[in-house]
Amino acid sequence: MTALVALLLAAVNLRLAVTSVGPVLDEIRGGLGMSSTVAGLLASVPVVCFAAVGLTAPRLARRFGSSRVILIGLLVLAAGLAVRPYAGGTALFLLLSLVALAGIAVVNVLLPSVVKDRFPDKVGSTTGLYTVALNVGATTAAAATVPLTQHVFGGDWRLGLACWAAVAVLAVPSWLPLAREPIAPAAEVKTDDPVRVSRHPVAWALAVYFGMQSTSAYVIIGWLPQIYRDAGVPAEQAGLLFALTSFLGVPLGFGLSALAGRVRTQSWIAVGLGVFGLAGYGGLWWDPAAAPWLWATFLGIVNTAFPLVLTLIALRGRDPGTVVRLSAFAQSVGYIIAIPGPFLVGALHDATGGWRAPLALVLCLIVPQIVAGWFAGRNRQV
Repeated sequence: MTALVALLLAAVNLRLAVTSVGPVLDEIRGGLGMSSTVAGLLASVPVVCFAAVGLTAPRLARRFGSSRVILIGLLVLAAGLAVRPYAGGTALFLLLSLVALAGIAVVNVLLPSVVKDRFPDKVGSTTGLYTVALNVGATTAAAATVPLTQHVFGGDWRLGLACWAAVAVLAVPSWLPLAREPIAPAAEVKTDDPVRVSRHPVAWALAVYFGMQSTSAYVIIGWLPQIYRDAGVPAEQAGLLFALTSFLGVPLGFGLSALAGRVRTQSWIAVGLGVFGLAGYGGLWWDPAAAPWLWATFLGIVNTAFPLVLTLIALRGRDPGTVVRLSAFAQSVGYIIAIPGPFLVGALHDATGGWRAPLALVLCLIVPQIVAGWFAGRNRQV
């Protein structure tokens, strides 16, 4: 029970640093003098950081143990969240974002191995629970940042962002007992293991699927509120629409992960999610304000590709040590694949002055997501 509580409290924090930014992006840009292209870079910062830092997680886990590394990651996240809003300029804001996201990166990679190690017979349902916690945190930050900024902190967006550091601090005590445990042999990672994982087609299918779903997710996180606001939707409603895309992950993420853990192949699940992605982005391309709640619902459904791929990573590894390596490879390579997406969306918006060209690009990227998901969902193991 202690491990489950710690797992859920850590998961709540895995998107706070990201989803709290989108609803107040206009205010951040105004306060820091940030262009749309640089704002697109801000949306790409999480994937850059997750790709670079995620590769270090297996080595850190081998030396210090997964629980200790997760504990340090939460402390680093709390520090970054608390200080970032008070950066004096865009460059420092981006740098401090990297600090917060570095903490998230190692936790991202190591949590699937904790699930495999401590709940080997309940991988699907436990992954579902922690993705529910993740989505609760993401939804809360997305929905509450604007009201907190406007009604509690007197319009101060800096306090609206900094307050989320408290959530990371609250998760720290639950990991202290786990961090005192001896390092388990399953946490050991040989230095040549990532090379062997990289030669397996399952690992590459997972990496491409992770990359494509990350591109979609970070376009939603980075730009969806702005897309709605530019279409004439009020800022608070845009924040609620954005929150809906995360909220749907609460029931759907749990149900989907539990289902994925019970069936032999998950390929058709991945394909079905991709179809909802085509419908959601297609609706935004046509007219964001025509049926904003419907488009947000479709995008919330496609966003559950994230809990699906986490479940697939845990299922495709034969043991906790393999899951650590597979998670590091799939997430790091996947985030490298996802790096250009949010930045290109911002650049295309700057170049065209509208959202149709950026959304057409994202629509095209859903196709390789569907293909990779089909292969990643087949019943094979590393």
